[in-house]
Amino acid sequence: MKSGFVSIVGRPNVGKSTLLNNIMKSKLAIISNKPQTTRNNIQGIYNDNEHQIVFIDTPGIHKPKHRLGKVLNDRAYSCMNEVDVILFLVDVCDGIGPGDKFIIERLNKMNKPVILVLNKIDTIKKEMILKIIDAYKDLGNFNEIVPISALKGENVDVLISVIKKYIVDPIKYYENDCISDVTKEFLISEYVREKILNLTDDEIPHSTTCMVENIKENKQLIEIDVLIIVEREGIKKIIIGKNGDKIKEIGTKARIDIEKLLQKKVFLKLYVKCIPKWRDKEKHLSKLGF
Repeated sequence: MKSGFVSIVGRPNVGKSTLLNNIMKSKLAIISNKPQTTRNNIQGIYNDNEHQIVFIDTPGIHKPKHRLGKVLNDRAYSCMNEVDVILFLVDVCDGIGPGDKFIIERLNKMNKPVILVLNKIDTIKKEMILKIIDAYKDLGNFNEIVPISALKGENVDVLISVIKKYIVDPIKYYENDCISDVTKEFLISEYVREKILNLTDDEIPHSTTCMVENIKENKQLIEIDVLIIVEREGIKKIIIGKNGDKIKEIGTKARIDIEKLLQKKVFLKLYVKCIPKWRDKEKHLSKLGF
């Protein structure tokens, strides 16, 4: 048995969470087309007969405009320092931008294997892949370059095979039935947050946070209360919607994912609370995990 830790890094919205979910065949990380959806370093634990690979999904690295952005960047950077292999994910449709070059400069200073992963190849013509490889290969000290489609699962098995060449730790860190380090409460709160991001417009800020307040289970179903925390009354009104229509839609869609996770019928209650102006911002950010 050989084990190791692999960090998945890249700019926002390049498909890091989609890749983790595809590898694990389970929804461990939420997905949205809005940047900074991923706030935490989320572990997915892959096992086969000879290897255990701990994949760590990280927040997208970007130019921060506020404290939350800086904290998210710091989480991604710290993870890069602690793993055995780094997967640098890029979107082949975007071209090489200043954000990619900034990350590459940082990766070039690190003394560990870096695999360049060209994602979303299902969206381009196959003859373009070699041109994109040529454009990237001289920019960084990449040990390998692997084109994939995280959404379609194309070449993901090849990527895993490549990673195994760099996994050498003889210690097994987790039992085979453990697929993640996150709790079910965390996943439930994230499923609700995902629906908020996907069902509301850009005026909903990323400071919106969801927390599981209560879980009560009986033979028939699981009752779950989730608190949605916002900064302004206007945001609260948007999430609730006219006659409560929006929060009902959020709850209905989140419940589908939660029932798949828990394999049981769920009764989900959502509450929205406004904390005006975050009077003690440092204290609140600490409580919410930032």
